[in-house]
Amino acid sequence: MLAFTFLKKNYNKSEKLLTLEFGYLTKKSMKYNKENRSNEELLDLYKLLLKPRMIEEKMLILLRQGRISKWFSGIGQEAISVGVTSVLEADETIFPMHRNLGVFTTREIPLERLFAQWQGKALGFTNGRDRSFHFGTKEHNIVGMISHLGPQLALAGGVGLGHLLAQEPKLSVAFTGEGGTSEGDFHEALNVASVWNLPVIFIIENNGYGLSTPVSEQYKCASLSDRGIGYGMETHQIDGNNILEVVDTFEKIAKDIRQNPHPVLVECMTFRMRGHEEASGTKYVPKELLEEWAAKDPIENFEKYLKKEGILTDEMIASHRKEIKKAITDGLDIAYAEPKVTPNLAQETSDIYAPHISKTTAPASDKITEKRFIDAISDGLDQAMERHDKLVLMGQDIADYGGVFKITDGFMEKYGKGRVRNTPLCESAIVGIGLGLSIKGYKAMVEMQFADFVTCGFNQITNNLAKMYYRWGQQADVVIRMPSGGGVGAGPFHSQSNEAWFMHTPGLKIVYPSNPHDAKGLLLAAFEDPNPVMFFEHKALYRSLTEEIPDDYYTIEIGKANLVQSGQAISIITYGNGVHWAKKICGEMNVDADILDLRSLLPLDYDAIRMTVQKTGKVIVLHEASQTGGVGGEIAAFISEELFEYLDGPVIRVASLDTPVPFAVELEKQFLPIDRFRAKIDLLMKY
Repeated sequence: MLAFTFLKKNYNKSEKLLTLEFGYLTKKSMKYNKENRSNEELLDLYKLLLKPRMIEEKMLILLRQGRISKWFSGIGQEAISVGVTSVLEADETIFPMHRNLGVFTTREIPLERLFAQWQGKALGFTNGRDRSFHFGTKEHNIVGMISHLGPQLALAGGVGLGHLLAQEPKLSVAFTGEGGTSEGDFHEALNVASVWNLPVIFIIENNGYGLSTPVSEQYKCASLSDRGIGYGMETHQIDGNNILEVVDTFEKIAKDIRQNPHPVLVECMTFRMRGHEEASGTKYVPKELLEEWAAKDPIENFEKYLKKEGILTDEMIASHRKEIKKAITDGLDIAYAEPKVTPNLAQETSDIYAPHISKTTAPASDKITEKRFIDAISDGLDQAMERHDKLVLMGQDIADYGGVFKITDGFMEKYGKGRVRNTPLCESAIVGIGLGLSIKGYKAMVEMQFADFVTCGFNQITNNLAKMYYRWGQQADVVIRMPSGGGVGAGPFHSQSNEAWFMHTPGLKIVYPSNPHDAKGLLLAAFEDPNPVMFFEHKALYRSLTEEIPDDYYTIEIGKANLVQSGQAISIITYGNGVHWAKKICGEMNVDADILDLRSLLPLDYDAIRMTVQKTGKVIVLHEASQTGGVGGEIAAFISEELFEYLDGPVIRVASLDTPVPFAVELEKQFLPIDRFRAKIDLLMKY
């Protein structure tokens, strides 16, 4: 293994002193150790390296011609992608980034599909919905990146967990750049992988620059591989431009992980020879540094070595180039012949969710038991675990301790530590692992200890979970349980009603039950649904509300509201604790009200809303969350646009104050909408 170091070099350019802290120790040629590799194997590696290089060279021409919109070049870094992919088994999942064309070509993805993807055509992998390498392909066990540089690392951990649970001698691989190691997702993913001994290789392609920011401004440790030591993780630093060193290293690591599951961090030293993307250029890179790394080109050096060894000839090089050029030309001809994507409104709007028919399943018997809200949730989780043997529960303190609300008390003893897992305080990584499990065919539940803490996993939820099926057809079979709501004197960070944060994100489903019966039935329906479900549970109802519910397994259709009280004078549209406020206050005020419990916020039951508005002509939308940007605004807008002619008064919203949730009982009482709700009923009834 070659030694690397960081040198400090000063170059004077245009009277400006540039301090470089990234450079290779020596300008000597790379040393190759072919060991017992056959000539055929060495030539195969050469061809695998040459293919992405020639494709890139062609794409740069097409970019200048305006035939593709953007390009992130991996020229000079091919040995890492090609070397890693060549030693993996075909069913081991890879999580590449936008400079890893060699992953896709080594997995032999049809070139016409790659080219169509880059042109935004239907023959690609995303139906024109995403660009460049932002896609995955189940057939080739590749999961593409999103632009947020880091979330894919936890997904690889989730796939690794799937291998562990299935007792498969397999591993997953995730790429990141040196800049991405500053992201919280990097640290969370490594921490969880290490704690759980997940069979994952994390690869840092240290190529010197994050766009224009040099490594000296990105981190201060001597080597990024040292970061793995802090997580108790095996680490390596290698020459990423030496194809044989890459292959040798990853062969050994992969063999070891398959026999002894554990995570490994490998820093591959290389250099980005072109701009972050072509428009940015490389003017900020000193000429001397570019020249130094150009001399370490992975293809030119390997080609010289093979020729020196008598393994490769100029005639063979010409033949390989001719063969690859023809494959590129043929692929481009097919992609060019493909028509542009034809917009289909029905398809676009339906493809945000994986196909699933949510329906009501009746219990097998009439046996019922009185249960609290919290017991109904626990009962639903238990029966879901029995029905879905590939369901995994994850959350802080949910195993031995049974969760802070004791909902999973006894579950670990019943289902084992593999399926009921305590997690580190790494919300983003755990949501990502849930998505990785889904890629492996598992179901996952992630419990946020309090709904407030979901902010730490927000990116994974809104940009990975919600968009993955729409982008390339991979379902996200994850339920996120969210103990939420106020009224318990818990202050600003344990009381928020944050459901509206997620209503603006297509691809999620949002459920918010108001009673034990619905809580169990909707939770079981959420686990049957292959789409991501945000399941809100008002913690003030956990032990205050009791109801007779079926003992057997049953489901309630997601997306269907429930008219809990019928009346003629006014319609109250609400959900969660608002249902109980509405029933109590309307009873006290002797108001003959329709009370519609939405139960699901995404999708909303617009038919049920339409029916109650047409019936009474007077509407109040009530919710606990703050008013501005809340659910009530969306419902009020729908009624005003679609049902205006049925109204006998203004659509009135009643919600909590636009302030954080206060701690003191007196302040929280003022914050909540109960007293204002009474006044608004009086106001609307006078119309």
